[in-house]
Amino acid sequence: MAELKMEEFKIKMTFDEEVLGMSPASPEIYQEYIASQAPDAASKKEEIEALGVEEVVEKGITVFPTLDDGTPFMWDYQIKGMFKDNCGMLWRVKGTKSKELKAYRKIIDGLIFIKERKIPFTMNGKLLTQDELGLCERPL
Repeated sequence: MAELKMEEFKIKMTFDEEVLGMSPASPEIYQEYIASQAPDAASKKEEIEALGVEEVVEKGITVFPTLDDGTPFMWDYQIKGMFKDNCGMLWRVKGTKSKELKAYRKIIDGLIFIKERKIPFTMNGKLLTQDELGLCERPL
């Protein structure tokens, strides 16, 4: 039997366009629709607290969750979801490695592990603040 070897990769993501908010601004919407998918109550509570929405915000926009110091970040599962979406689109293209996969979602879930739960946004190696990121919103 062949010995399996786990490899670790450090990935740098570069966005070509503005990144839009990834979480609903309203904690109520978040709790009702998205956090209900969280695997346990502790992670659900953590994600709702990370929204940090104190001011009254239009109910239908999305924002970035923030660390305690105000640094915007994305959740680990959002990166995994991006991999699934990209693989799904490439699955439609003949001749790609994705096309050869039968159950790509299951393969990604079982073989790709994101080390950090919260992935802060950086620019040129420096953590970004919400002000530097600006208001990037999209309709919910």
